[in-house]
Amino acid sequence: MDKSLVQISKFLSYVLRHRPDKVGLTLDDQGWVDVGALLDSCTLNGYALSRETIERVVATNDKQRFTISKDGTRIRASQGHSLSVNLGYEPAEPPAQLYHGTAERNLVSIRLQGLKKGKRHHVHLSTDEATARSVGSRHGKPVVLRVRASEMAAAGIEFFLSANGVWLTDSVPAAYLDYPDESDSSIIRFQQT
Repeated sequence: MDKSLVQISKFLSYVLRHRPDKVGLTLDDQGWVDVGALLDSCTLNGYALSRETIERVVATNDKQRFTISKDGTRIRASQGHSLSVNLGYEPAEPPAQLYHGTAERNLVSIRLQGLKKGKRHHVHLSTDEATARSVGSRHGKPVVLRVRASEMAAAGIEFFLSANGVWLTDSVPAAYLDYPDESDSSIIRFQQT
C-alpha cells in the first residue's frame, strides 16, 4: 500500500474505531456508517476522500481492517474499537495456540495480570508468531507470547474470529500464557508458567 493510502487507512481507523465525532459522524450499534455520509463529513472537515479511494484502502489493506457491506453502502472497522459496538461475531473454537505481540516493558504487568483488553473491546490474538511480532514492534522492543487457546476454551473462555482473521477474547489469564525463553534469541522457545 502506498504512503498516501497508509495515511488514509490510519485516519479511517481513527474515525471508525475511536472518534467518528471528529468528523461529525455517529456509528450504528454494529459499528457501521453510511459511505456517502463518511465522504461528506470528511470533506466538510478538510479530509476530501473519494469512494474509489476508500475502496482501494479497503481492498489493499494488508490487515483487512475494514469491511464494506455487501450492498456497498456502509463501511466499518473489523475490530479494535474503543467505542461500544456489537460486531455480531459468534463464539468460535480457536486453534490450540495463538500469539500475542507486546512490548518487552509490559511483561512484568502481564505476568501478574495476564492480558487485559484495556480501552478496546477485546484482546487481539494472531495465528502466527510473525504477525504477533509485527504488532509488538509498534509498541517498543517486541515480545511474542504464546496463548494456550484450546485450554482456555476448554475452561469455558469464549473466543471470536473477526472478519479479518484476528482472534478476539475478553482477557487471557496469566496461567494460559507461555513466555519466550530468552536464553536463545535466535529461536523462539516458549516456557510455560
